[in-house]
Amino acid sequence: MSRIIVVGANHAGTAALNTILDNYKDHEVIAFDANTNISFLGCGMALWIGKQIAGPEGLFYSTKEKLEDKGARIYMETAVESIDYDKKIVYAKGVDGTEYKKTYDKLILATGSLPIVPDIEGKDLKNVQLVKLYQNAQDVIEKLKDESIHEVAVVGAGYIGVELAEAFKRWGKNVTLIDCVDTCLAGYYDTEFTDGMKEQLQKNGVKLAFGETVQKMEGKDRVERIVTDKNTYKADMVILAIGFKPNNKLGEGKLKLFRNGAFIVDKQQQTSLPDVYAIGDCATVYDNSVQELNYIALASNAVRSGIVAGHNCCDTKLESEGVQGSNGISIWGYNMLSTGLTLAKAKKLGFDAAAADYEDLQKPAFIEKNNKVKIRIVFDKKTRIILGAQMASDYDISMGLHMFSLAIQEQVTIDKIKLLDLFFLPHFNQPYSYIALAAQKAEK
Repeated sequence: MSRIIVVGANHAGTAALNTILDNYKDHEVIAFDANTNISFLGCGMALWIGKQIAGPEGLFYSTKEKLEDKGARIYMETAVESIDYDKKIVYAKGVDGTEYKKTYDKLILATGSLPIVPDIEGKDLKNVQLVKLYQNAQDVIEKLKDESIHEVAVVGAGYIGVELAEAFKRWGKNVTLIDCVDTCLAGYYDTEFTDGMKEQLQKNGVKLAFGETVQKMEGKDRVERIVTDKNTYKADMVILAIGFKPNNKLGEGKLKLFRNGAFIVDKQQQTSLPDVYAIGDCATVYDNSVQELNYIALASNAVRSGIVAGHNCCDTKLESEGVQGSNGISIWGYNMLSTGLTLAKAKKLGFDAAAADYEDLQKPAFIEKNNKVKIRIVFDKKTRIILGAQMASDYDISMGLHMFSLAIQEQVTIDKIKLLDLFFLPHFNQPYSYIALAAQKAEK
C-alpha cells in the first residue's frame, strides 16, 4: 500500500482527497492543514459579509469527519514546516506541539496563496483587515456591528474588492473603493465594460478613488484615515484586497518556479520533481488563450487541478485540458462575465487582435420584461481564432460564456460563430442571437 500525503485541504486539496478516496481504495491517504477548518469557499465571503446568505455554513463543502469516514487521516491545525524531497519525508507540527514525521510515496502540494500586504505605515493599526480566511470574514462581521464604524475603505478594485464594496454598502456604511489604476476589474475587462461597473458602483453609493496609490494609514490606536498620493479619506476600517501571491515556501530551492513564484507543473500537475504534484493557487496552469503556462488563481481551476493530480498520483494518467480563466461577477444585479484575453491584454501580448462588439435586447422587442445585453468577442485578425469574450447585462447571461470558453480551448474561429445553430424561443432570446450578430461584425 502506497502513501499519499496532501499538504493543504481547501479547494484544490479537498478535490484531490475526494478523487483519491472515491476512486482508489489501495492507498494510505494523509492530509495536513494549518487551519481550524477545511474546504471554505472564500469566493462566497462577500455574500456572507453582505448578509445575502443566512450564514457561513453552506460555504463549507467538506469536513475532517467526512474525509476520515472515507478512510483518510486528517491533521488539522498542523503546519508542515519542511519537506525532505530526497528522502521523501514531511515534517509537521501541531498547535499543541506534537511533531510529525511522515514518509510519502506521492506528495500533493495544495498550499494555496497568501495575501499581498504592502509595507506601508499604519498597516498594523486596529481595523486594518485582510479578507481571505473564514476567520477573517468572521472578524470583519463582528467589527461591523460596532456602531462607531461608519467609513470603510477598500484597497484594491479587483473581484474581491468590488464585491466587498457592495457588501459594506449593504451594512449601510460609507464606502470608498481605492485602486492605483483608473478603473475596476482591469485584469478581466476592457474599459468599455469596466465603465458599466463603475457606473453601477457609483449609482449605489460607492465612492470611487481610482488612479490613486495608497501611501499610509493613520490613527492613534485604530485606523482613522487612509492617505493616497492625491487625497486623504476618513476610514474606521480598511480592507486590503490588493491581491495574492503563491505560497511556495515549502518548495523554494527545490522545485522549479514560475516568474511569480508559483510551482511550475505539467498538464498532469507534476512539478519538476518526480512523485511531487502541485495544485490550486500555488501552481501554474496551461492557458489556452495564449497557448503557454500562466498563473490564474480561481476556485474552479483549483478544483480541476485537484481532480487531475488525484488520478495521476494513483497512476491513472489524466491531463488537464488547460484553462481560459473564465470568471464572472454580479453586483446589485449587474452581471459581467469574461473568458480568455481582453483586447488590451491581447495587444499587449503581441497579438494582432481586434474586437467584435454588439449591443441588443436579450429577447424580442415585443417581450415587455426585457434586458439590454452587451458582448465583445476578441479575436486574432490573421488566424481568426477567438482569444476572449466579455458579456454584460442585468439579465443572467452566464451560460453563454461557457460556449466561448470551449471555443478558446478548441481554437475555434470567430467565423464559425456567425451561423452557429443557436436555438430560439421568445421566452429566452431573439431569432438571431446577439452572439451570432456580434460575430457578423468581425472585421475581415
